[in-house]
Amino acid sequence: MNPRILIVDDALFMRNMLKDIFVKAGYEIAGEAANGVEAVEKYSDLRPDLVTMDIIMPLKSGIEALEEIMAGNPEARVVMCSALGQDALVIEAVEAGAKDFIVKPFKEERVIEVVRRVTGQTAA
Repeated sequence: MNPRILIVDDALFMRNMLKDIFVKAGYEIAGEAANGVEAVEKYSDLRPDLVTMDIIMPLKSGIEALEEIMAGNPEARVVMCSALGQDALVIEAVEAGAKDFIVKPFKEERVIEVVRRVTGQTAA
C-alpha cells in the first residue's frame, strides 16, 4: 500500500506541483496545509504516513510545526522542503527530527527517491 502524504506549503502552486508528482507516482494525498498551524492540526487529524513541510511559512514556521509534530509523535516522518541557500535552516530541521529534505525547485526523481527512502519502500 502506498503511503498517504500531507503536503504543507504556503504557495498553492508548490502544493500542486508536489501533488502532481505524488499522484503520478501512485501516492495518496491525505491532505494539504498552507501554514504551520494548519500542518500541526491536519497531522493530528489525518495521521499521514509522510509530511512534506516547507520551512518558511506564515503563522508558524515549518521548523516550529515540525517540532510540535515530533513532540506529539516521535515516529512522524517529515521531509522538509527548502529553497537554495537555506542550509542553516535545513540543518536545524534535521536536528529537530526531519528525516530528509528536498530542495526547490523540485526534481521529480529526487522527490520520489526521498519519499521511498523515508517510508522504507523499495524502488519498483
